[in-house]
Amino acid sequence: MFARDKRIGPYTYVYLVENVREEGRTKQRIIANLGRKEVVVARGDLDRLARSVVRLAQRSMVLSLVEGEAPPNARCQRIGPALLFERLWHEVGCRAVLEELAAGRQFAFAAERAVFLTVLHRLFVSGSDRAAEKWRADYRIEGTEALQLHHLYRAMAWLGEPLADQAGASELTPRCRKDLVEEGLFARRRDLFAELSVVFMDTTSLSFEGRGGEELGRRGHSKDYRPDLHQMIVGLVMDQDGRPLCCELWPGNTADVTTLLPVVDRLRARFSVGRICVVADRGMISAQSIAALEERKLEYVLGVRERSSAEVRRTVIDDQTPLVPLVVPRVSGELTELEAKQVKIGNRRYIVCRNLAEARRDAEQRSAILDGLRAKLAQCLPSRRRGATRRSSATAVSAAISRPSRPSTSPSTRRGSPKTRALTGSMCCAPTPSSPPLQVMLRYRDLLRVEQLFRQAKAVLATRPIYHSSDMAIRGHVFCSFLALLLVKELEDRLHRHNIAAEWDDILRDLDRLQEIELDQDGKRFLLRTPTTGVAGKLFQAVGVALPPNLQELPLTTPQPAA
Repeated sequence: MFARDKRIGPYTYVYLVENVREEGRTKQRIIANLGRKEVVVARGDLDRLARSVVRLAQRSMVLSLVEGEAPPNARCQRIGPALLFERLWHEVGCRAVLEELAAGRQFAFAAERAVFLTVLHRLFVSGSDRAAEKWRADYRIEGTEALQLHHLYRAMAWLGEPLADQAGASELTPRCRKDLVEEGLFARRRDLFAELSVVFMDTTSLSFEGRGGEELGRRGHSKDYRPDLHQMIVGLVMDQDGRPLCCELWPGNTADVTTLLPVVDRLRARFSVGRICVVADRGMISAQSIAALEERKLEYVLGVRERSSAEVRRTVIDDQTPLVPLVVPRVSGELTELEAKQVKIGNRRYIVCRNLAEARRDAEQRSAILDGLRAKLAQCLPSRRRGATRRSSATAVSAAISRPSRPSTSPSTRRGSPKTRALTGSMCCAPTPSSPPLQVMLRYRDLLRVEQLFRQAKAVLATRPIYHSSDMAIRGHVFCSFLALLLVKELEDRLHRHNIAAEWDDILRDLDRLQEIELDQDGKRFLLRTPTTGVAGKLFQAVGVALPPNLQELPLTTPQPAA
C-alpha cells in the first residue's frame, strides 16, 4: 500500500492505493481518494498519515536500520557548542580583534578560527591541541574544516610571540601578542563613562609535560601537587564586574609577593587608567609592597596573615573595640550576617570582619571534633588489667583535646588559640587609609570570584596537559584558557539577567546533545535537527540565538565541469 498522485485535467489528485493480482496480472486498486494535492499538502494530511504509520511500524523501521537500509550518505554532527559560543565569541569582540591582528600576518589559514576551535575544545573537553584537532571531526564549527594540527600549533605560538616593541614589558614578562588581544578586548567594551577603578588578582601554578618551557619552566612551590614537573605561575586579573581583564605568566619559581607591583605598573601603562584599587590575597603582602603602593598613591586592600603577623596577633585580636553588626544582601536573595570593626595602629589600619554563619559552622565542627576525641578517650581509659601503653594513649588523646585544632588556612583565623576563639570565622584586611570599612569588606569578599575562576580553569577547563615545546606556544595555550573564562563569564551574566539557574555540567551536556543529521532521500538532500533537551533551549534564548528549523531541504550540489 502506498500513496500516488494522478493528474486529471488541470488538477492533480492524491490517492491511497494498493497492488492486487487479478487474473494473473498486477493491478493498482484505489483504497481512498485523499483529494487535490495542493489541499492535501496544505492541511498536512500526508504528514499525519506518515506519523500514524510510523507508530505502528516501529519494529520494522528498527530492523531495517539494523539490516543496513538507512538512508545513504547520512552524516551526524553536534551543533550546540559552536552555535551558542560563536555568538558570545562575536559579541565580546574576540573574533574582530583576532582577525584584525591576523590580517597583518597574512596567514595561509584562518588563525582566528584555529584559536576559536582551541577555546571551544577547552570549554567542553579540554586537553592538548592534538586532541582538539581530532575532537573537531564530530562538530560543525564554521570555518574550521580545512584546519590541521600544525595550524593549531602555529596559532598558539602566534598568540605567545614576543613583540618587537617591548615598551611596558617587565623583567619577568615580555610583551606578547596576547597582550594586544587583551587590550583590544578592553578597548571595545570601554566607553566614555567606563572606569577601571578596582582590580582583583590571584595566582596559581600550572605544571606541564615534556621538555618545553626554556624560560618559563622552573621548579617551585607547586599548588597542584606536582613538584616533580616544571611549572609556570599564572596570575589572573579581574575588573570590578568580575570580568577577566588580563593574565600574566611568570617562571615557575616566582614568589607571589614579587608579582603584585609589576602587575600594577603594567596595568596602568597598558589600559591607561589612573585610579586603581588593588585587591589581593594575603600571600602577596609585604612591607615593601605596601610602601611601593603608597608611593604610587594607589588604593589597596590586602589580606593579612594572623599567625605570621605579630602586630595582628598581639594587638588587633586583643583590641576591645566592639564589633558592629552588618547585613549584606546576596544575589540569591538571602542575607549574609557580618560583624566588623576597625583597628588603627599608627598609620596602619586593619578591618576585622566576622561571618556569623561561618562562625556557627566552625563551632559545630569544633564541637564534633571534641566529641569524637572524648569518645576515643573513653575507649582508651586504663583499667587495672592494662598497663602503661593504654595510659600513654589516653595521655596523647588528652593532649589532643587541649590543642583541638591546627591553625586554619583561612585569612586571619586561629581556632585553636583561646583568645581568637571568639573571632572564629573572621578575616583581617589592611586597607588603604581612606577606604570606608564596609567597602573594604565587600571588595575583599569579591576576591573569592577570582579563586572560583581559578577552580574553573584548573578543574572544569582543565588547562593541563601542556605538551608544547616552546615558551611562545605555552603562553598561547594558557591564554586560550583565559579566553574560555571570558566566554564563561559572559554566559553567566546573560543567564543571571534572565534569572536562569544552570549548573556548568548540565550546560555542557545539554548543548552536546543538540545534533544535525544530513541525509539524501529520493534525490533530495535534507537537514534534520534533534530537539533541545534540559536547559539548552533556555540557554539559546538568553544568548539570543535562533535555532535552525527541525527540517530543511538543502540544494543539491552539482559537480562542476572540468576545465
